[in-house]
Amino acid sequence: MNGDRWNANIVLHPTDRLFRAVLAPLFPKWVHPNHLTVLRLLLIPAVLYYLAIERYGIGVSLFLAVSLTDWFDGALARTRGQITEWGIVYDPVVDKLLIGSVLFVVVLNHVNFELGMALLGVEAFMIAAGWYRRLQGKIEPANVWGKIKMVSEVVGVMLLLIALWSKVDLFVNLSTGTLSLALIFAIISIFSRMF
Repeated sequence: MNGDRWNANIVLHPTDRLFRAVLAPLFPKWVHPNHLTVLRLLLIPAVLYYLAIERYGIGVSLFLAVSLTDWFDGALARTRGQITEWGIVYDPVVDKLLIGSVLFVVVLNHVNFELGMALLGVEAFMIAAGWYRRLQGKIEPANVWGKIKMVSEVVGVMLLLIALWSKVDLFVNLSTGTLSLALIFAIISIFSRMF
């Protein structure tokens, strides 16, 4: 069975153990990790809407909740042995759509434009490279650098959104620094796949 290939040698991270102990019991057995990925995709327009109309209280909360589903779906897949090829392919695509669209709607207007464009370019390149590898029959889960990049992007975007919401400029500088780190991790992730 194809799913067995991905579930044969699962290694649980410390965050997976935390998830299993605290949050996994809250998810009914009928909820599968791919359901959370689809939910994240469906909620992107709502996140963008509230951010675009500058309703940051709702937009920030929604962005955080939607971003957390990325952790939840991965941890749920590993702790329940429900890793699928579909999830390996589409989870990172949905992540890039979430981050890329928020970068486009918010970050380009409030942070260094060149940094935002560089992040968007790297995200687009990573999607294209992933699809190219898939067409060659190579399905690869996200590497550690890609995961660190995603966490850095979520934290950077959250800091910016909190700055816009609270009107505290310090968070803008922290956001710029964190998003710069995300760009570095993205480049490392790309090069680690090439060599």
